Amino acid sequence: MRRPVLVVAVTALLLGLAGALSLSAVSRADDDRRDASTSLSFDVRFSPQTLVATNNERDPDSPLALGDANLFHDQLFVDGEQVGDEAGSCVIVALAPQILADCSIVVRLPDGHITGQFATSPGPDPKPIALTGGTGAYRGIGGEGTLVEFGDETGTLTLEVLFLDTRRGQD
Repeated sequence: MRRPVLVVAVTALLLGLAGALSLSAVSRADDDRRDASTSLSFDVRFSPQTLVATNNERDPDSPLALGDANLFHDQLFVDGEQVGDEAGSCVIVALAPQILADCSIVVRLPDGHITGQFATSPGPDPKPIALTGGTGAYRGIGGEGTLVEFGDETGTLTLEVLFLDTRRGQD
C-alpha cells in the first residue's frame, strides 16, 4: 500500500520540477526576444480614400452601411524621401453609437512587408495598430504601432517592431 503512494508522490514531484524548469526556460526566451526590437517612424501622405458600397440595404440618411469598405493606399516618407507605402482596407462593422471599422494594413518597405490590424472610428484620435507579422527582414515580428492623422491629408506612422523569432536570418 505504501509503494503506490510513494510512486505517485515522486511522479508528482518530478512533474512539478519539470514544469518549473519549462516556465523558467520560456521566461528567459521571452526576455531575449524583448531585446530584439526596433522603432520605425514615417511621415504619411494620405491618398484619397475609396468607399466601396457593398451593402445593398442602404439608409438614405447615411453615407455608410454595414459591410461597406474603405480602401486606402498611402505614401510613407523619411526626411522628405519616399521609402515605402501602406495599403489596406477598413470594413464598417457598426454605425451606432458611433461608426466603427475593422481595418487591415500592409506596410511595404524595401526590405520587407509588415502587416497589422486595428479598429477605428472617424476622427483625429491616434489609431493603435497590432502588428501581426511580416516578410523579408520583418519575418516573425509582432509589436504595435500608432497612426496619427493631422487633418490635412498628412500624418505620422510609428511602428514598435518586436522580432519574436530571434533566429531570423539563420536558416
